[in-house]
Amino acid sequence: MKEYVKFIDGLPFILRVILALPVLDGIIYGIYRIAKGHLIAGLVWIFVGAAILWIIDLFTLFTKGKVTFLA
Repeated sequence: MKEYVKFIDGLPFILRVILALPVLDGIIYGIYRIAKGHLIAGLVWIFVGAAILWIIDLFTLFTKGKVTFLA
């Protein structure tokens, strides 16, 4: 799982932004959170992130350069 986190962290910024768009965000960053050790947050993100929480990921990507909320 550390390889997955390293892979996502190593992607170019524009690709991380594309992955943070609705539907993709729930899957990609939900698994990312699980891989970082946040099982509950990851599971919530898979189901709710695809519909609503992707906005938080986009915000943190643009302000901090990485996904930081519960990750």
